[in-house]
Amino acid sequence: MSNEKFRAILVSESGGKEFKREIANRSISDLPEGEVLVKVEYSSLNYKDALSASGDRGVTRNFPHTPGVDAAGTVEETSTIDFNKGDKVIVHGYDLGMNTSGGFGQYIRVPSEWVLNLPDGLSAKEAMMFGTAGFTAALSIFRLNENKITPVSGKILVTGATGGVGSMAVAILAKSGFEIVASTGKMEQAEFLKSIGATEVISREDSTDNTGKLLLKGNWAGVVDTVGGDILATAIKSTNQRGVVTTCGNVASHDLSINVYPFILRGVTLVGIDSASCPMQRRIKIWEMMATSWKLENLEKLTRTVTLDKLDNEIDTILKGGQVGRVVVDLWA
Repeated sequence: MSNEKFRAILVSESGGKEFKREIANRSISDLPEGEVLVKVEYSSLNYKDALSASGDRGVTRNFPHTPGVDAAGTVEETSTIDFNKGDKVIVHGYDLGMNTSGGFGQYIRVPSEWVLNLPDGLSAKEAMMFGTAGFTAALSIFRLNENKITPVSGKILVTGATGGVGSMAVAILAKSGFEIVASTGKMEQAEFLKSIGATEVISREDSTDNTGKLLLKGNWAGVVDTVGGDILATAIKSTNQRGVVTTCGNVASHDLSINVYPFILRGVTLVGIDSASCPMQRRIKIWEMMATSWKLENLEKLTRTVTLDKLDNEIDTILKGGQVGRVVVDLWA
């Protein structure tokens, strides 16, 4: 298959610091070395993909490049006994779509240790409806559970709730019986958030404390934070005794201005979520839960499907903070 052509988004430098995105015909031989060649059926759009597609060298060092940190499809060729031709698989995280040609192309070739079998109960499209965003949300909730946060513990705050990770977190928490307060900068989406399980919706302004107080009234048993910055700092200061805060994003800011009192007076636990480098055994466990007890009946409500030709507009939308829910990419439509 080495000379077979396929379609892919290709991001390249167009002079100076300018970058252009286009749909190009690439060859299988252009792909990096790896034990498993996958025919990608579906991918999904994440904020990191949009950064890579814009030429952000903090995400991707070398161009031209095909982004896409998510891929689900069928094994086309393999040189390892761990997989067979025709196996349905998922690849996400690691270096895929960052410096390794990613899921916005119809084929990827990757190391076998990046690949996991599609669990029973999920189609390739459903897996990408979850994608890295859903996996990150599920991993955050898994870590809350590991730290003994249950529905009887109290309210859970989800920040950046209309985004991919946030909306998935709201839906999975609701399916698990939690009472959820959703924080968003898009209050016009309050009904959407309630329709997927939020009990209450509060504004970004109401989620940010500017008083300078070292501690705030305890409101949350747990927090799934997707934005970072002052909203995360406020969430930590307003978490209950022995509460747990997970953090997975920095769209608001990568800086965190916080004091030690929530940790030494309330015993608050701050848990970092490293979904891209999550160990494979835990990765498999999370995906099995997403295919069974955490599988969402309202996945269609949370997602929109676009073709490769329509992806450019979606990249611009997510960079402007306008994405609601998830965007799935059908590579062969």
